[in-house]
Amino acid sequence: MSEGTQEPTDKGKESDPNPYAKTVIKDASTYNADVEDKPGYEDLKKENWEPCPNPTILITGGAGYIGTVLVQKLMESKKMWGLKDFNMKDPRGGWWKDTYPNLQSFKKLIVYDNLMYQQTPLTQYCYRPEFEFVNGDVRDQDKLKKYVEQADIVIPLAAIVGAPACERDKELATAVNYEHVKFLCENAKPKAKIVYPNTNSGYGIGEKGVPCTEDMPLNPISHYGRTKCDAEKVVLEHGGIVFRLATVFGVSPRQRLDLLVNDFTYKAYKDGYIVLFEQDFVRNYIHVQDVALAFMRGIHFYTHPKKMMTGVYNVGLSSANLSKLELAEKIKEQVPGFSIQYDDIAEDPDKRDYIVSNAKFENQGWRPRYTLERGITELLKAFEILGPSLNKYTNL
Repeated sequence: MSEGTQEPTDKGKESDPNPYAKTVIKDASTYNADVEDKPGYEDLKKENWEPCPNPTILITGGAGYIGTVLVQKLMESKKMWGLKDFNMKDPRGGWWKDTYPNLQSFKKLIVYDNLMYQQTPLTQYCYRPEFEFVNGDVRDQDKLKKYVEQADIVIPLAAIVGAPACERDKELATAVNYEHVKFLCENAKPKAKIVYPNTNSGYGIGEKGVPCTEDMPLNPISHYGRTKCDAEKVVLEHGGIVFRLATVFGVSPRQRLDLLVNDFTYKAYKDGYIVLFEQDFVRNYIHVQDVALAFMRGIHFYTHPKKMMTGVYNVGLSSANLSKLELAEKIKEQVPGFSIQYDDIAEDPDKRDYIVSNAKFENQGWRPRYTLERGITELLKAFEILGPSLNKYTNL
């Protein structure tokens, strides 16, 4: 008998008009206990706090790698909330609460993006009246102001991402990564919540064997890291939430290859070999789906009277503080012919080297749902669909 089903009713008994009424729905691993059983969640029972009713959500850069996944989850959540009567009466609907942390409905979702990579995956939501797309540059403050003033929740995803891209045009990187976030904070409603993604590359070069925690001083070693950390300070002054993200991996409607796991896996798929520089440098990793779920959680709990979600949280896979060599070996488990070679003389221009503790977020009940192995598997599937020429899927 498959998990989550009931034994057939005894012969002779009147059949249940709803055969699913007694179905047992197991919680998803991310939210695997009632909130009162989670450390730090004692005050999150429904009677103790008021969720934000029908917020307007603004996402800048919402057509990007993380944004398209987050928009997908928000739109699916809105659709499932529209079926709330079904979900309340039929346990089969319980899955959506596990997947979308009980997010209440929202009034409008505004995505503000300049589509600099000609990406089009959000067209699938144009038929939804609650979805609005604005084709705009975040440096156009006159245009942006109209939308930030409407928003109850602001998620600044627009960014020039990665050290190489920021080094090529530091003025642009500063304008997008820092000044646009500062503008959002200064022009948002007084009670609006900013939910901001920093990079844990702000930790720079960590002490060997010592996990980086949220209370450690930041030490960014690139212009990219400095602009993101400067923006973090502004968000925290506003009373917002900051997620310091590990290196993100996985498949997105707006795919990227210039991320370490995605890049290494593509090299295994396409070339069959890789040459590693500074193979012992360590980073932490997180699946793009789990990043979106972290944002969903931040949105859901942002009105808690004790501001449970205010502050900084590392978001990563605690099982994936891995060196470049260990990462390559993980990929080799699924691509046996993958040849891993070493260059002990050449240097990697990206000097990030640290391990990260995600205990603060985990102690409040959050768990990532997607393993590194699962991400590698899905990437290999996606490469079969996307084809051998994937050069357009990069920010470099």
